Amino acid sequence: MSTSDEVEDSSAPLIEHLAELRTRLIRAVLAFVVGIILAFIVAEPILEFLLAPIENTLRDLGDPNPTLQYTSPQEYLFTLFRISMVFGFILAFPVIAFQLWRFVAPGLYKKEQGAFLPFLIASPVMFLLGASFAQFVVTPLAMSFFLGFADVSSIFTGMLATVAGNIAPPDGLPPTGGLLADPATTSDGVRITFFGKVNESLDITLKFIIAFGMCFQLPVLLTLMGKAGLVSADGLGAVRKYAMVGILLLAALVTPPDVITQLILFTVVYGLYEISIFLVRRVEGKREDKLREEGYYDDDEEEFDDPLMKEFDEDEGK
Repeated sequence: MSTSDEVEDSSAPLIEHLAELRTRLIRAVLAFVVGIILAFIVAEPILEFLLAPIENTLRDLGDPNPTLQYTSPQEYLFTLFRISMVFGFILAFPVIAFQLWRFVAPGLYKKEQGAFLPFLIASPVMFLLGASFAQFVVTPLAMSFFLGFADVSSIFTGMLATVAGNIAPPDGLPPTGGLLADPATTSDGVRITFFGKVNESLDITLKFIIAFGMCFQLPVLLTLMGKAGLVSADGLGAVRKYAMVGILLLAALVTPPDVITQLILFTVVYGLYEISIFLVRRVEGKREDKLREEGYYDDDEEEFDDPLMKEFDEDEGK
């Protein structure tokens, strides 16, 4: 097969390439804007979904009415807009990726197109897996750690306030008198309570989602680098101990100071690293099989007799 058959006809001048790039960018931006609008329509249910780990943790601690607050008039609107930006990009990613693919595909060989396309599909799938793991496993554990030991007094205060507000005091007693003292009044020092802010609570959840989504890209990235010949399975295996140290540092940076959460992240990312080594080894095996079929490898070929190497080996033997 000739080179002209393998490469798509793309002899357009620079101006036409720039016009093509402009068209692809406009379509990608329009898809992003449409995604933002669609995400903003359902931004409040998305916010409730993202804050569900905090709500469930507070309920488990005994708070019958979990509440988060915002302290400036524009804060809640900007929080919804932030959600719209993130999830709008997620909704528009298939269109953006398709426009990117349509721009670069004409400059690739047919076999290169077939090799690159699976990675373009696997990347968002792995990101969604990582984001789901963060939302349903890591964030609940982190919230349990943060609120489990710090929010007992505020939960107790809220319960007393609710009971005190619903029970009418006997005649002759002040509104907060009797067996239920005013929860806002204490003689035992400063009462520390939890008044969670919407944007700060959302920030923790989004950081976990982005961090784990990016960590789950490890097999895709390393496999693509292995296919390009930039890394090898033996090389990745040789630096395994350094990778373990790096993963431990990553777990300490992106997770709360909770040993359980850090061990979960380390186990998951290190497992992905081992999967990457396996995938790179498979890529190398397929490449060697193809080269062997084309005659570049010959297992039965006799060893090349080099007099200089033979003399060197004899000297080493002495």
